[in-house]
Amino acid sequence: PYLDGTVFKLDSAGNLTVLHTFSGPDGSQPYAPVVADGAGNLYGTTTAGGVYGFGTVFEIDSAGNETVLHSFTGGGDGADPRWGLLLYEKTLFGTASSGGSASCSCGVVFAITL
Repeated sequence: PYLDGTVFKLDSAGNLTVLHTFSGPDGSQPYAPVVADGAGNLYGTTTAGGVYGFGTVFEIDSAGNETVLHSFTGGGDGADPRWGLLLYEKTLFGTASSGGSASCSCGVVFAITL
């Protein structure tokens, strides 16, 4: 079957553990690296999938549960986030390569408060 991408960890012995497999509605095509907070939660983006098909921002908690924090609509909030996130205190910052202004669709800078 077609897979929409995975988040995995690789330990120092070379053992691979899949933390999450995307299914489309929760995201698809994760390209950028994830960022971790001090509690062991991971945050990342997918370039496609989500409710509207324009990508997501997700969290995988330390127990391995995935939560979609935002589904991009392709409008003013952006679409196709391809690069990693920056975590500063309790806020995630990122960019989306398209969406934004209706006259341009040149992308956006976004922030999500955790």
